[in-house]
Amino acid sequence: MMNILNISNMKTSRYIIMLMTIGLVTINYSCKKSYLVTPQIATLSPELLQTKTGVDGLLIGAYSALRAIEADGQAFGGGDSWQASPDNWIYGGVAGGDAHKGSNSGDQDPITSIAVFSPIPSDPFFNTKWISDYEGISRCNNTIRAATKTPGYSAADLANILGQARFLRGHYYFDLKKMFNNVPWIDENTTDVIQPNTTDIWSKIEADFLYAYTNLPATQSDAGRANKWAAGAYLGKTYMYEKKYSDAKAVFDPVITQGQTSNGLGYALVPKFHDNFNAATKNNSESVFAIQTLANVDPGGITQSNDGDRLNYPYGANSPFDCCSFYQPTVDLVNHYRTNPATGLPYLDDYDANAIKNDMGLLSSDNFTSDAGTIDPRLDWTVGRRGIPYLDWGLHPGNDWIRDQGFSGPYSPIKHVYTQAGQNTDGDQHSWGPGSDINYCIIRFADVLLLAAEAEAQLGNLQKAQDYVNMVRNRAANPNGFVFKYLDDSNPTGGVSTTPAANYLVSAYPPGTFNSQGLAYSLKAIYYERQLELAMEGHRFFDLVRWGIAGPALNTFLQYESKITTDINGGHFTVGRNEYFPIPQVQIDLEVKSGKSVLKQNPGYN
Repeated sequence: MMNILNISNMKTSRYIIMLMTIGLVTINYSCKKSYLVTPQIATLSPELLQTKTGVDGLLIGAYSALRAIEADGQAFGGGDSWQASPDNWIYGGVAGGDAHKGSNSGDQDPITSIAVFSPIPSDPFFNTKWISDYEGISRCNNTIRAATKTPGYSAADLANILGQARFLRGHYYFDLKKMFNNVPWIDENTTDVIQPNTTDIWSKIEADFLYAYTNLPATQSDAGRANKWAAGAYLGKTYMYEKKYSDAKAVFDPVITQGQTSNGLGYALVPKFHDNFNAATKNNSESVFAIQTLANVDPGGITQSNDGDRLNYPYGANSPFDCCSFYQPTVDLVNHYRTNPATGLPYLDDYDANAIKNDMGLLSSDNFTSDAGTIDPRLDWTVGRRGIPYLDWGLHPGNDWIRDQGFSGPYSPIKHVYTQAGQNTDGDQHSWGPGSDINYCIIRFADVLLLAAEAEAQLGNLQKAQDYVNMVRNRAANPNGFVFKYLDDSNPTGGVSTTPAANYLVSAYPPGTFNSQGLAYSLKAIYYERQLELAMEGHRFFDLVRWGIAGPALNTFLQYESKITTDINGGHFTVGRNEYFPIPQVQIDLEVKSGKSVLKQNPGYN
């Protein structure tokens, strides 16, 4: 199916990358399973789009750009779909030490350069990401311009349309800002699209989310549309990046206590952790804002079903998936899930010294006994490891599902993978790489709670910070919610066992812990909890940079992990350079005025 705005692959950056003139725009609309999935109907002039129906079509196009997909396997501008994947598995997960690139040496080698912190401005991955976010921004600007010229809206309806468009624009700019830092601002009033990137845009991102928070209704009629509370959560997250902790608390408080999903349910942690990664339970009470997906709706490919993750499935002998053994969780990440058998708490400082046993160097035919020590159960809903049920596909066989164990380790990703029971409905095999019907949550309620915990700690409210962290940990400790993984899960015919698949133990922090241990300990515990809870969801690198600890944290990781695998040998994070990725060289070369580029390269990449 075509995206709502059908943009041709133009050669000049002023149209591809910055502001698309409204010209000929594809508009489509109909009542379907998802309002985001619509067939191409016609091309219309700007004047004809200045109707309520036309504006809604433009707005749907702005939502559609969240997936960053132009065609099967292809992102906007012609790059590969995974280069602009909205879950940032490369830029947030691999670069953050959650995962290895995966596959084998030489396959998608630019990701290796990113993983070892030697990226170059000419890497096409960065240009694809840049183009895709600016395509989304262009669609938002087109929506805002058309809406403000369209008669017949009530004040509330116009504010809703503009609030959604500005929320989405805030999202696209937030994505660019945390990746590249120095980016040009183009809005609906910009007439000269060649703009410099020398002005900080945090205040403008704030303004978009604040407008959305102030003007959007508490609920929307369609799942997937941004509401007041999604805007508040994103505004709070923006404040956290700016270290405006009081402002963040002021908005997180009502989001946590009053926020509602699109169906009017109050936000809450779902009892089953995995329900956040299950197509059958998406848009639940934990989903604050999610990219909507559908499987098996596009006969031309997997354009609507997590195309950006098509490489990231177990691959090899007897694997039920087509592709490709990328995005393999690191040994270091897995070790974080070890818990102290006496307390059920994590090893905040010496997790690698308490490593979880793995089958590195073993064939699937070799004998292997899983680790018998105590483990946080979230591990086995985050990482596929040998001898543990891999959803309902049976026990993970180890090496048979790994393309090159020596290159990138013994583990498989799991959060975005569909179940065997749902393979014909939730899985999508319409292309050489699989897709799924599992939404990608840009913000879920656990993320909000942990951000709020961080704000409270920074403000000195350590007990409140601990309360939020314990809400997340108590959900993980709840066996009645089947957060634990049971051995009979490997039997697709069903049945419930009382035998957990591993020695699961996770506990809340005892009363008064944060107050007695102080701010430094409390922040360390919060940071650690974010990694446990949000691992493999594309947040880690950006969190480390935001906290100002990326250099020591990632160099410690590289030193440890490079002794286990060969893919990141020689990697080193350089403080003052690697906090941000290079501005794509093609943009610098093309955005020229009076013979000189208006875009400045980030420090350390000249």
